[in-house]
Amino acid sequence: MFVLDLTYTAPLDAVDAALDAHVAWLEEQYTAGVFLASGRKNPRDGGVIIAVAEDRARIEEIVAGDPFVTAGVCAYRVTEFIATKTAAGLERYRETLG
Repeated sequence: MFVLDLTYTAPLDAVDAALDAHVAWLEEQYTAGVFLASGRKNPRDGGVIIAVAEDRARIEEIVAGDPFVTAGVCAYRVTEFIATKTAAGLERYRETLG
């Protein structure tokens, strides 16, 4: 499981110009089963995405395709973690340490 922490690197008008394409990209990732949750930070200086994938390389590939990245309006910090506890409904993403 991964936490994707987006930080805007451009003014909000530039972010907003790429927003529709970013939202369409988000929907693609939800449909593919990669993204579990996402939203804006408050204050609005970026966003957060919770994602699942087979490995970090796949997440890096997905992130590189974000229209925010290709427009040069955000930077990502990717944190991988082992989800040993989850809420009901997310049991299939639980992992064991070992």
